[in-house]
Amino acid sequence: MTYYRLRDCGVTDEGCAALASALRSNPSHLRELDLSGNKLGKSGVKLLSDLKDDPLYKLERLYY
Repeated sequence: MTYYRLRDCGVTDEGCAALASALRSNPSHLRELDLSGNKLGKSGVKLLSDLKDDPLYKLERLYY
């Protein structure tokens, strides 16, 4: 899977933390993650942005 869409699903910072943890423990080929329309705060966005900036992961685009 290279694209994951979780638009308007009620994802919060807590959900971002769980998602980031799952991606860290099992690096995948995920290239795009769409979290548009969710209730993300700065901390949730930061957790996922850190993955995007880490060359170990293939995440190229993050929509929020």
